[in-house]
Amino acid sequence: MEKGNKRFALLVGCNYPNSQYELHGCINDVVAMRDTLVTQFGFDPNHVKLLTDEPDSSVKPTGENIKKALGELVDKAVAGDVLYFHYSGHGTRIPSVKPVHPFGSRDEAIVPCDFNLITDVDFRHLVNRLAKGATLTILSDSCHSGGLIDQEKEQVGPTSVSDDNDDDNTKAPNKPSSSKPKTISFDSILKHVSSLTNISTSDVATHMLELFGANSSLKFRLPRVDQRDFPNLLRPLDEGILLSGCQADETSADMNPAAAGGKAFGAFSNAVQTVLKENRGRVLSNKELVMMTRKVLKANGINHQHPCLYCSDENADVTFLMWQPQSSS
Repeated sequence: MEKGNKRFALLVGCNYPNSQYELHGCINDVVAMRDTLVTQFGFDPNHVKLLTDEPDSSVKPTGENIKKALGELVDKAVAGDVLYFHYSGHGTRIPSVKPVHPFGSRDEAIVPCDFNLITDVDFRHLVNRLAKGATLTILSDSCHSGGLIDQEKEQVGPTSVSDDNDDDNTKAPNKPSSSKPKTISFDSILKHVSSLTNISTSDVATHMLELFGANSSLKFRLPRVDQRDFPNLLRPLDEGILLSGCQADETSADMNPAAAGGKAFGAFSNAVQTVLKENRGRVLSNKELVMMTRKVLKANGINHQHPCLYCSDENADVTFLMWQPQSSS
């Protein structure tokens, strides 16, 4: 079997400029992460791809383009390769066809710049396609991102970790006022796509299929009975790792301190950067990194979002991005 030890990353930042859904820090988030991957984690700059919706971007982060880039990432991976996907932008929750769901029959999705939703079913499909021995780490700084890989095991989240268990139990100040939630309601998405199709139906799948056809989410293309069973079909040893900016029923903050001369950023992405910089040269597990970001957010007065970790028991204790510090000798 072919062996590899390469690292590949896809970083997607959506600010939705000149729209009612505009955010400010998402592109800054992925630019900062690109620098961190190269300087701190040893990624080859040629193996780090950025997709942003800046006006002069030649390739926009549409649903089709994001899924194509992710597919290329997964399909070329071999055992030993480390894949990383960082998304900063809006997230949403859509009605679920699954009979039992912990958050009120809703599925999680990210919102590309063209509103061609990428759902938890799509991320499950990507993980299922991974070559044995390769890993895919997804960091989603978006609202409702907990559970974004369908049926991935919760390691840090609402049913496994409580803030009451934090070492620091001091009461933090209220959420800063210069923030905006990275969420677009399902009703707003339905209204938007309905205006484009002019079809009179509340079934979002009808609109998505009309607008995006075969490039729409598997959630909308699979028959409902197959969709309920899909995540369990041919499921391999799971090497998917999800670090989410919040729980499935929470929102993630887009911070915009521009009025004070600062740079806009996603609260979770910034917390990750803070932890990595403060622990430069130290090996951190996926679980340690998530728990530390929770403390950073709390210290910064952001109490409404709680980062989560979803992965296998083994991968909870695996080093984030399989990184090992270089010897100084």
